[in-house]
Amino acid sequence: MKLGKNVAVMLAAGILVATLVGCQKQEGPAERAGKAVDNATENAGKQIEKAGEKIQDAVKDAKK
Repeated sequence: MKLGKNVAVMLAAGILVATLVGCQKQEGPAERAGKAVDNATENAGKQIEKAGEKIQDAVKDAKK
């Protein structure tokens, strides 16, 4: 009987651990900050690209 109870307790504990590990974790502050940095970098890159295009257009117009 003791062996059966121990097996049942171990099985229940295993199921509980597997359930908790399988749950999706919420984003932490570091992950949110990392995503914000990624977005800011991407936006800055787009703005630099636009500025470069404007400079090229201005140079082309100045050569005319």
